[in-house]
Amino acid sequence: EDVLGSPFYVMERRRGLILRKKLPAGITIDREMARCMSCALIDNLAALHSIDYQAAGLSDMGKPEGYVERQVTGWIKRYGQARTSVVPAMDSVAKWLAAHMPPEAGASVIHNDYKYDNVMLNSDDFTKIVAVLDWEMATIGDPLMDLGTSLGYWVQSTDPVALQQAAFGPTALPGSLTRAELVERYQEQTGVAVPDAVFYYSFGLFKLAVIVQQIYARFARGTTKDPRF
Repeated sequence: EDVLGSPFYVMERRRGLILRKKLPAGITIDREMARCMSCALIDNLAALHSIDYQAAGLSDMGKPEGYVERQVTGWIKRYGQARTSVVPAMDSVAKWLAAHMPPEAGASVIHNDYKYDNVMLNSDDFTKIVAVLDWEMATIGDPLMDLGTSLGYWVQSTDPVALQQAAFGPTALPGSLTRAELVERYQEQTGVAVPDAVFYYSFGLFKLAVIVQQIYARFARGTTKDPRF
């Protein structure tokens, strides 16, 4: 604060390509490229989780003890606060998550919103990541919960049409890794077993559903007239 009178940070500018659900005009991605891109994405997450956060001076960035329980109970609470109608599936998943919390898998720097449109690719080589963006939710916590969030974003070609319509990136392109292959690749890169992949994926989906419900609740309660909500 003694520099500007309020907290701030300095961000380095990077240039590159950010992929969203619809590919930019003129860009085509074949099967081999899609596979390499998805490998690069998960490898980069594994590299992030492998950082020695204590040696990097980031120990005060979060409170890793009890992270899994705090996240599960916290997101269930947020859903209750945003509820506008009874959705049996959400209630069922909430109870299942609370009853099946795995033990802590360790602690690392976690991004908490890691997906295609939060990474910047080299414009000349889509298999190279030149930046990771949007660190506002980053903390120190269980890396497998971070993996679960990314799995929640990862829509594949065998998923229901409604889920594919909500994709956050080109994750279902022919050649892309499946969620199971992402988990397998993550295990290979980190040496960390992921025995409860269904739990972490379910948590990732539940968290996204709660965010959607929070947005809709604002519209349903009349606090916004924006039809997008």
